[in-house]
Amino acid sequence: MNLPLAFWLVPVASVVALGMAFYFFRSMMSADEGTPRMREIASYVRSGAMSYLKQQYKVVTIVFVVLAILFAFMAYVLKWQNPWVPFAFLTGGFFSGLAGFFGMKTATYASARTANAARKSLDGGLKIAFRSGAVMGLTVVGLGLLDIAIWFFALSFVYHGDNMALITITTTMLTFGMGASTQALFARVGGGIYTKAADVGADIVGKVEADIPEDDPRNPATIADNVGDNVGDVAGMGADLYESYCGSILSTAALGATAFAMSGEMQMKAVIAPMLIAAVGVFLSIFGIYLVRTKEGATMRDLLRSLAVGTNVSAVLIAVATFVILYLLGIENWLGLSFSVITGLAAGVIIGQATEYYTSHSYKPTQKISEAGLTGSATVIIKGIGTGMISTCIPVVTIGVAIMLSYLCANGFDMAMSAEALSKGLYGIGIAAVGMLSTLGITLATDAYGPIADNAGGNAEMSELGEEVRHRTDALDALGNTTAATGKGFAIGSAALTALALLASYIEEVKIAMERSEITLTNLRGEVISAAQATIPDFMNYFQVNLMNPRVLVGAFIGAMAAFLFCGLTMEAVGRAAQKMVEEVRRQFREIKGILEGKATPDYGSCVAISTRAAQHEMIFPSLLAIAIPIVVGLVLGVAGVLGLLVGGLAAGFTLAVFMANAGGAWDNAKKMVEEGNFGGKGSFAHKATIVGDTVGDPFKDTSGPSLNILIKLMSMVSIVMAGLTIAFA
Repeated sequence: MNLPLAFWLVPVASVVALGMAFYFFRSMMSADEGTPRMREIASYVRSGAMSYLKQQYKVVTIVFVVLAILFAFMAYVLKWQNPWVPFAFLTGGFFSGLAGFFGMKTATYASARTANAARKSLDGGLKIAFRSGAVMGLTVVGLGLLDIAIWFFALSFVYHGDNMALITITTTMLTFGMGASTQALFARVGGGIYTKAADVGADIVGKVEADIPEDDPRNPATIADNVGDNVGDVAGMGADLYESYCGSILSTAALGATAFAMSGEMQMKAVIAPMLIAAVGVFLSIFGIYLVRTKEGATMRDLLRSLAVGTNVSAVLIAVATFVILYLLGIENWLGLSFSVITGLAAGVIIGQATEYYTSHSYKPTQKISEAGLTGSATVIIKGIGTGMISTCIPVVTIGVAIMLSYLCANGFDMAMSAEALSKGLYGIGIAAVGMLSTLGITLATDAYGPIADNAGGNAEMSELGEEVRHRTDALDALGNTTAATGKGFAIGSAALTALALLASYIEEVKIAMERSEITLTNLRGEVISAAQATIPDFMNYFQVNLMNPRVLVGAFIGAMAAFLFCGLTMEAVGRAAQKMVEEVRRQFREIKGILEGKATPDYGSCVAISTRAAQHEMIFPSLLAIAIPIVVGLVLGVAGVLGLLVGGLAAGFTLAVFMANAGGAWDNAKKMVEEGNFGGKGSFAHKATIVGDTVGDPFKDTSGPSLNILIKLMSMVSIVMAGLTIAFA
């Protein structure tokens, strides 16, 4: 199959992204790491983070080998799958893990250098932290596009000829999305349990009971807490958004292959369009990264504005570039599809701004939570839960509007929803998801920046750098809390659009499985046709996918339940691990004489070991459950039940994830506001109340909430990969 010349922009963009990531990494490494004490603390964190990641990858490797053998058996013995599936699955997991590894390696080297730069200026600290975060962003998009380019190039040689070739290629490539999703879930859940066990233990015993500052070197859990910021919010988030990025591009390419299957050359253009938009987004992300800077004495709003300049300029430029890309491609309805992309971009910006409003202490919702601390921890928790629930309105409405607008723009506002219009409308929803993630290089940089700034603050505190330096790192840290919350909202929003596109991809995979099994069906006109000839309405009619079918309804209930069950399991896992951490910190304060006086050194290693063991043990069951549920539902309730499951999981999971992420972020920044001297300042009654709120919010925002967006996509990916099994037993 001859590939268009424009396609080669994709591997070029991936090489440029990886090259710039390496440049930013080398630039960061050339900066001074600071005093011997700063280097020592950074080495503890780096060693703990790499030790944890090594253990996690051992567990994940076993799971991947078992699943790959299962897929190979299904593909080569039972003939239920494409023979490339096991290999695509493994590469997806490998690249996802690699993205997390590079990001965390960078973060653990950057924190001390950020703290040292903050000794001179706020702008110096911001630049090192942000550009180190950009290493993660550019590595994710670079590896994602590289993986996509390699597979598309290779499979184009294997499959060629009729219009089914591109459908087969794109649906096969979707499989590596399951590998990425599986790795991402283990990284997110394991990292989230690790970091929050340490964080909760450090806060309860250190800040509340012993009344010592955050990141105080006398606290035995403080090193584990700093390690956790990296394994959860860097390695976990990197793997998470790698999976979202690739999933949006691949699902849209698959939808394009189907929607334009009868359009000859137009089919190839529809397939490569999302790849090209993502490729151009790489160059614009790099441009935006260079725009981020600030001045000494900047307020929180000034810092937020600094980051907004970079992200917003990149978003505006990709919006303009989209019109040019689709026009030059000559794709059908290029103007409408361009507006679909802009819809996705606009939705991402609105969700980000809404998240900032509800989680930043520059605005009333979080300020009111801080004020609630004057009457105790109970009112802080009540106010935080209420704020989190209210905060779901704007993202849900925004995603709903984005879905409708992107659908209608792509199908020429065909309200009759004919079979052709339905296919093209779904392609529009997919390309809106690509638009939302097209500048991921810079948006992920703002998220990965957060844990780097947090660790820089910890290093400054433990190295006793002085009040002025700590004030600067606190400003960077507070900004990081908001950008992390914004990044989570952005990731959840993109997950909703991607999961919806994956729903349509599931239908196409079922049709391929039916074709492989030579199953025919009767279309809406009463004619017997092959599965390949069936339209989406024919398919829905054949499997009775409607709200009156109890299989669909039961599947929807199970999907909604799965979101809550998953959150419950991960919250309890954090609780169990945190209990062990609290007991260990109390034991050290009790048995190691002189810790609180600063005359003895705590046993940091034992706390790191507790978090590591807990994360390895506790992450397995929730993660495997997410894989098992779609398989069981498919075997028991068939295709209709699986579609209900995916819809129920998407609706409940999206709303619950926004609530948990925003409530947790608001609690965290409410505490930060009090620590800045408001409502009594550090050590006051309000401060201890907001610490309790922050402790409750920790697993909300860093474990259960952000894991949900992977859950809803992983269930879709598993359903796609297991479509052959579902058809065989349906």
